[in-house]
Amino acid sequence: MADTAQPVRRYITPTSAAGRLANGLTNRLVAAVTRTGLSVWGSRVLAVRGRKSGEWRTTPVNLLSHDGERYLVAPRGHTQWVRNIRVAGGGELRLGRRSEAFRAVELADADKPAVLRAYLKRWKMEVGVFFDGVGPDASDAELLRIAPGYPVFRVLPA
Repeated sequence: MADTAQPVRRYITPTSAAGRLANGLTNRLVAAVTRTGLSVWGSRVLAVRGRKSGEWRTTPVNLLSHDGERYLVAPRGHTQWVRNIRVAGGGELRLGRRSEAFRAVELADADKPAVLRAYLKRWKMEVGVFFDGVGPDASDAELLRIAPGYPVFRVLPA
């Protein structure tokens, strides 16, 4: 008989009130700076239609450029923005007054190691805590092992 159990969806949320407060303040600060038109190491404000409400939902993200392509990586796992982008198929990347509509194509786990490595090289100081000790020096096998917990989307023109 085939195993029909759903895989566990990894999602990391701040566990303490202080952690939630610090994360919220950091996200709001990065989003505010990005809204003024200043990118913080590639930051953008991601806008995606809510999968149930249809209303725009926004969150700051790190837009990775790697090997001539652009990617969004979800270091906290299967977050609300990930769930929304899967349904919407894309969204907008905002920087100041500029808004770029895009399509999102989710990468298969086998295609993630090089992107995860590049993401960690660029932002390990910021997001390393969400990778449980896995860093940019990890082997392809180790990055492949953790890949299911880290959704990655290729950003394409709308």
